[in-house]
Amino acid sequence: MAEPGALRIGITCYPSVGGSGILATALGVELAQRGHEVHFISYERPFRLPAGAPRLHFHPVVINDYELFKYPDYTLPLSVKMAEVARDHALDVLHVHYAVPHATAAILARAMLPEGKRPRVVTTLHGTDTTLLGRDAGYGPAIRHALMQSDAVTAVSAWLRDETHRLLAVDRSIDVIHNFYAPKAPQRSREDVRRELGLRDGEAMIVHLSNLRPVKRIDLLLDAVARVQPRAAFKLVILAGGDFTPFAEQVRRLGIEDRVIVRNKVFEVEDYLQAADLGLFSSETESFCLGILEAMWFGCPSVSTAVGGIPEVMVSGESGVLVPMGDADALARGVESMLADAVARKKMGEAGRHRARELFSAAAIGPRYEALYRRVVGNLT
Repeated sequence: MAEPGALRIGITCYPSVGGSGILATALGVELAQRGHEVHFISYERPFRLPAGAPRLHFHPVVINDYELFKYPDYTLPLSVKMAEVARDHALDVLHVHYAVPHATAAILARAMLPEGKRPRVVTTLHGTDTTLLGRDAGYGPAIRHALMQSDAVTAVSAWLRDETHRLLAVDRSIDVIHNFYAPKAPQRSREDVRRELGLRDGEAMIVHLSNLRPVKRIDLLLDAVARVQPRAAFKLVILAGGDFTPFAEQVRRLGIEDRVIVRNKVFEVEDYLQAADLGLFSSETESFCLGILEAMWFGCPSVSTAVGGIPEVMVSGESGVLVPMGDADALARGVESMLADAVARKKMGEAGRHRARELFSAAAIGPRYEALYRRVVGNLT
């Protein structure tokens, strides 16, 4: 049961490995801990959603593959399930992560319900819905409609807010509420993790976390790693949320098989983050970059391309090093400078840890979402 004065919130996200699903799940967990009743609605249980936790519920969406349709439809079954959960549990808010199909489904679900029983719709933009789909004539108008019909829209960075206004001509306010990170306690020691990875004394561990989508520019990442000298000074550990097979040939061609270690779909990233010395990110566009924040939380500074919302996450020269997009040499030189100066690396790591906890913690971000929900439901207390 929700506590007196608590809100009843439905959350829909992509449940697979990826920044938006991780953020949405962490937000739901945080809201439940704050006494709110939270209902996740998706085709699969989000992989980080704990089972049996108080005030946390999961409602699966059943997708039928009718021969009538060339492709299975998700939007309509999702909207029906949203309306059902909203009706049965008297939801105050449907908080959807990604405009399509989630916001589209939420708006349709809201219209299915009678006046006075309709939850408010809050849409959070994470990036691809603006930067990729927003440019597509087959999606752009639907995205713009979904945003205009939402009761509130948030973006995970000021950069993404501005891009949304520019690309979609959305004439409405967009609240900037940054991502946050709520780490679990590592289950293994730094020494155990380094032993598992075969790292020798004095050998640095460079970490990269991503879903390996094209915008992450893994080709550039590997090219930069091949240029770092001395080669025996480090190993790159890739915590892959996608299939690394397409990059295996490049690893062989660059001759860095002994420098690259891949771990697929690691859910307990904290074990590896607390063992890492440096992060490395090569994205060509990025709305926020949760991987950088996750590393910062454990005092691990990063070298990254200066794209999108990344400069809002870490400050170059203070909590990490930012270089121009597409410059493998600049990435390599940044890594070399950080590996060569342990004192500076530690100082940047501590600055990043402080920044993460002050600006991007659950304690800092959770109340902002609570205030937004209360604003849209008309309860300002």
